[in-house]
Amino acid sequence: MTDLLEPAAFRTALRSWLDENSGLVEPPDDHSLQGHMRQFARVQRALYDADWMRYGWPERAGGLGGPAILRAIVGEEVVGRRLAEPGPYSMLEVLAPTMIDYASPELAAEMVPKLLSGEEQWCQGFSEPGSGSDLASLTTRAVQRGDEWVINGQKVWTSFAQYSHRCILLTRTGGADIPDHEAITAFFVDLDTPGISVRPLHTMHGVDEFCEVYFDDVVVGADRMLGRPGDGWRLAMDLLPYERSTCFWQRIAYLYSRFDALIGEVKGIGQAVDVDMGDVYLALHTLRCRSRATQYRLAEGHKLGPETSIDKVLLAGAEQRLYDTARDLLPGAVELEDTDWRTEYLYSRAATIYGGTAEVQRNIIARRLLDLGKE
Repeated sequence: MTDLLEPAAFRTALRSWLDENSGLVEPPDDHSLQGHMRQFARVQRALYDADWMRYGWPERAGGLGGPAILRAIVGEEVVGRRLAEPGPYSMLEVLAPTMIDYASPELAAEMVPKLLSGEEQWCQGFSEPGSGSDLASLTTRAVQRGDEWVINGQKVWTSFAQYSHRCILLTRTGGADIPDHEAITAFFVDLDTPGISVRPLHTMHGVDEFCEVYFDDVVVGADRMLGRPGDGWRLAMDLLPYERSTCFWQRIAYLYSRFDALIGEVKGIGQAVDVDMGDVYLALHTLRCRSRATQYRLAEGHKLGPETSIDKVLLAGAEQRLYDTARDLLPGAVELEDTDWRTEYLYSRAATIYGGTAEVQRNIIARRLLDLGKE
């Protein structure tokens, strides 16, 4: 057990298990979004039953303990082998820590194993039509009624809501006399509660990953509040660094796999691997080095903060550089053909938007890390 908690030994043992149990976690045949979600749940179940998915998570929430880098290794190996897609996997790394930190111990102990094992999928209800980067201006409101809260409003860009069982939801609970940041409260909401409707959004890359979610007189028990009234802003500020760092470990592994595929295709059509490919590798390697440092800071017990904006800027740059290079070196693969390169190129255009726009991230770096002020 002690040896297994050492990252190098853990990775070696996990790789051996994945090789020996390929029938349990083989790559999917169905490459639709629904197929990817089913595949992720199947892989989670297999890994959870064999205990791999429990390492790196605290025992009080159904885990087996050990440093957080262990769960990053699991994600990297699984996504790097294309056994699961990075998008669904990212929700695990964003939402489970939030539940552990803010839910009551009893609720976290009940719910987190359901997420880790693939029994359930969850989503994150933050953004609204008029409140994206300006999260403090959200208008979805929760009004107290005895031991319950009644929620009304709308969320948008809610990833995988149509496949999710529950949602970590930000609402406004304070009056006009309370500052925006102090008037936000978070709830853990069952998505089969009466009054909730989900509408997928069709994006230009052809995958209905995002949804609009409507709340019409939705009743939620007070025991489903995460933290106390007014803790929602603090929860969001604790969650967003995970969104901009920890879940990148899996996406980086995915981008490396696509980089290898690009090299193979470029060689296959007789083209030389030129300086553009070197630039892509350098961008990916720089990103991974930065992300690795972040993972070890987390493993050492540090609280993630505004410095993860650097990780987000590096990810967006590396992802777009990879797919720009694929467009340039594979004639027609993006513009004329229905290929994975086309779908992923279109999705990569959002890399400078999702998880916080590049402009906002650079402002955070300038103001909070470099102390350059607001101008």
